[in-house]
Amino acid sequence: MNATEPHRRWWPRSVRARTALAVASTAAVILAGTGWWVHHDVHRQGTRIAEEQAERQLWSLCAQLRQGAVPDPTGTLPYEVVASGRRSAVAYGGGMDGLDPGTRHVLPVPSETREPGLLTIRPLRIPDRGDHKSPSNGDWLGLAGGTHTVMFADIGAAALGGEKAAELGVAADARLRVYVVVLPRTAEKITETTDGVLLRAGLVSLVLIAAAAYFTVRVALRPVEAIRALTASVTASDPRERVTVPATGHEITALATTINATLQRLDDAAARQRRFVADAAHELRSPLTTLLASLEVALAYPERADWPATATTAARQTRRLQALAEDLLLLARLDTRAPGRAEAELVDLTATASRLTEQYPLPDSQLTLTCDSTAPAYTRGNPDAYERLLRNLVDNAARHAAHRIQITVRNEDDRVVLTVHDDGPGIPAADAERVFERFVRLDDARSRDQGGTGLGLAIARDLAHRHQGTLTLAPRTLGACFHLSVPRAADPAEG
Repeated sequence: MNATEPHRRWWPRSVRARTALAVASTAAVILAGTGWWVHHDVHRQGTRIAEEQAERQLWSLCAQLRQGAVPDPTGTLPYEVVASGRRSAVAYGGGMDGLDPGTRHVLPVPSETREPGLLTIRPLRIPDRGDHKSPSNGDWLGLAGGTHTVMFADIGAAALGGEKAAELGVAADARLRVYVVVLPRTAEKITETTDGVLLRAGLVSLVLIAAAAYFTVRVALRPVEAIRALTASVTASDPRERVTVPATGHEITALATTINATLQRLDDAAARQRRFVADAAHELRSPLTTLLASLEVALAYPERADWPATATTAARQTRRLQALAEDLLLLARLDTRAPGRAEAELVDLTATASRLTEQYPLPDSQLTLTCDSTAPAYTRGNPDAYERLLRNLVDNAARHAAHRIQITVRNEDDRVVLTVHDDGPGIPAADAERVFERFVRLDDARSRDQGGTGLGLAIARDLAHRHQGTLTLAPRTLGACFHLSVPRAADPAEG
């Protein structure tokens, strides 16, 4: 399988389609949760309304019975009034007619003594008595054989008085129970209707949400497509194209700005590379031309050639080529490493400077090299890299100094500061940064150059940066003074 091929073939590749599908899926989950909540809330509210309606009817029936009146059979909800010691119902209506309670009561008579006026809600099974169904009405509510929520309350016949009890057709010591069947069908119908509306509205909403997300992302990605098309035309040899930065200030603006900054860095890197290659070719051509000319003249006139002088010239130019090649290889290695990732060995810069002062071969016997340090100065890094950095600074000073080169090392708070100061002609302030560029040699330095490659200071600054330090040219009235500052490490003797 291709590494770039997605493992899930069913998942759309388009960002627009993926976003629309993700938004629609999220919306479906939200709508489903909302629909479930609405469904249960509507059903709960409808059931509560049905129970309140049944309770009102129950108390209304109780009030009529206390007055000795037989309730109207055309009740809103099915009801039945039964009494102990009586086979048939005292009163019924609201759909109980189909069960023929006039022949035999449907719901049970009270078998226990309960406090009169106490409301009770209980599920009861209504028996299916097909042999007593009324052929005229029938069980049109479908109550028979089902279990339904029933509200009931008891009334004592003794509290009604003998006359009212006689009007109701019950004994004076009988107990009456008023039943009202709660019918949640209205709530169920409302719930079913609400569910249908929610389902249709949810489907339409999902389609609209997915379409809106698709086209919104499509519009939002137009600048990205323009950026992609433009960056596709950028080549390593010509990274001068720039993308248009939208004025909206959103993430696309940040993306365009970042891409332009990246393209600018690529352009700068390509320009530096071209300049580096051109400068390297120029620096290599000079010793090669001298070497070739010397050898060709000697070969053309071998009998008159000064072969020792020719060999000396060839050796000098070869050493110059070797030094240039080593510097170029070092720069190539430094360019491939991440900044700030130098080895973390403990290095005493005071000891390094003192050792270099003792071993450094001065090109002129009139030059003096001294080291001024008061105490060990510890830092962390690569000892060879620090020695190469310091040697490059001393090499540069030796080529320009008149009589004296001085190295100083000091501990200043959390930094170690090393300076290399010579008494040469100095460097103009305008060129204080340019001298650290690769292959840059000032006119005065070039006229007095004794084999420098023009890379020493560039390598020194790069090594300083890789040790989280800085290398700058400090202003001086006499000569040049290079200032190196690196992080200070704890003295092992103090630990």
